[in-house]
Amino acid sequence: MPLTYTGCYQSDHLHQRVLAAEQKTSWTATRKLLGAEERMGEGTCSTEDIALYQGATSPLPNGIPTYTVEVLNVCVSGCAVANIHVSCGWFSSARLINPRVFRRLRFDDCLVNDGAALAAGESLSFQYANTFRYPLAVSSVSCL
Repeated sequence: MPLTYTGCYQSDHLHQRVLAAEQKTSWTATRKLLGAEERMGEGTCSTEDIALYQGATSPLPNGIPTYTVEVLNVCVSGCAVANIHVSCGWFSSARLINPRVFRRLRFDDCLVNDGAALAAGESLSFQYANTFRYPLAVSSVSCL
């Protein structure tokens, strides 16, 4: 399954760790146009400041496909982003995921990093196992 990228594009090196596992890759990028107040460092962050990468990795010994997800704060103005919520459907995994890293709160609402902030340039990753890849997308964030 091809790798997808959603979020604010900063540079190619930000997603190479996940892309290295894939022979064939594809990704799309969205750019955030900054207003004058944001360029001066007085702006706010948005969901576009969080990049979410997902790619297939080696399956479990029983053959269940696994996927690696990387969540990265790509805010160019140095903002910290907290309470990162991801639309995730009925997300579940055959591989245990630390609930402080990623957990489903309710249908289509998963929480990243236990709600704690990711500083600019900071990332976290986790792996999940399921028979299909979940379409994950950042749905809301809080700016610090």
